[in-house]
Amino acid sequence: MTDTETGPAPMGRRERKKAATRRAIADAALRLFLERGYDDVGIREIADAADVSTTTLFKHFPVKEALVFDEDAEQEARLLAAVRERPEGRSIPAALREHALRHRMAAADSDARFTAFFDLVNSTPALRDYAQNMWLRHTAALAQVIAEESGLPAGDPACTALAHFALEAPRAARGHDDPRQAITRAFELLENGWRILAPRG
Repeated sequence: MTDTETGPAPMGRRERKKAATRRAIADAALRLFLERGYDDVGIREIADAADVSTTTLFKHFPVKEALVFDEDAEQEARLLAAVRERPEGRSIPAALREHALRHRMAAADSDARFTAFFDLVNSTPALRDYAQNMWLRHTAALAQVIAEESGLPAGDPACTALAHFALEAPRAARGHDDPRQAITRAFELLENGWRILAPRG
């Protein structure tokens, strides 16, 4: 087996230390936010709880809202995988609907910490807006995968539109008596329009 076939090189000591520090800060922040509410916790308190300076905290998290969302790259990977690895016969809009329901809505049978996290975000306007903008940053990458999977040209505006509206759907469902049903209804609209434009997708 050649070096290129052995997979990525192990993380170095410095990288491991940086990752551990970032994780400690994020964990401390989330614990304090869940205990007392986002607006009632200061940056210095979080730094003290994680045993770091505020300067170190801001090196890892440039804004307070980012402390709550520490898995942006992983979120994008799961989003793209939902399209690429969807079961045979499942349409792209259906795959994105299932992703939205699974990863962007707190299910009734979720563990308590997961549900508490969603409650924190949904009850804090600054976090709701940051979360939505974070998801919308993935529009271009998602549109590219949609084009690849559907056989449409790269840059096709239909792919960008589907990506954008799929990522916006959870916000459209906010405030409804049954948000999961509202998301399902939004994706029914996307499904019907997409079927005409991209029979392969």
